[in-house]
Amino acid sequence: MAHKKGQGSTKNGRDSNPQYRGVKLYAGEVAQPGSIVIRQVGTPIKPGFLIKRGKDDTLYSLGHGKVVFMGSTVHIDPLDPKTPRPFWLKSSNAPSKK
Repeated sequence: MAHKKGQGSTKNGRDSNPQYRGVKLYAGEVAQPGSIVIRQVGTPIKPGFLIKRGKDDTLYSLGHGKVVFMGSTVHIDPLDPKTPRPFWLKSSNAPSKK
């Protein structure tokens, strides 16, 4: 006869690690090349200028600049005023013409 009571099995006791999704760099913050801007499931936010989408839908920066949100799209506005950019991406870094 057993001296100790047998332990029953349980169907609980498992847990997965958190995914840490969400916005990592907000508008106006400076992004380095390769830095993660948004971790997401699916593509509620689309990649724009100087942004690429990883295989898990993570949006990351391709260049050095400020993060700009326009609607459901995120862009990088280059810090260097000599860097070519689309005409619709208004630069806050460009020298003003007087």
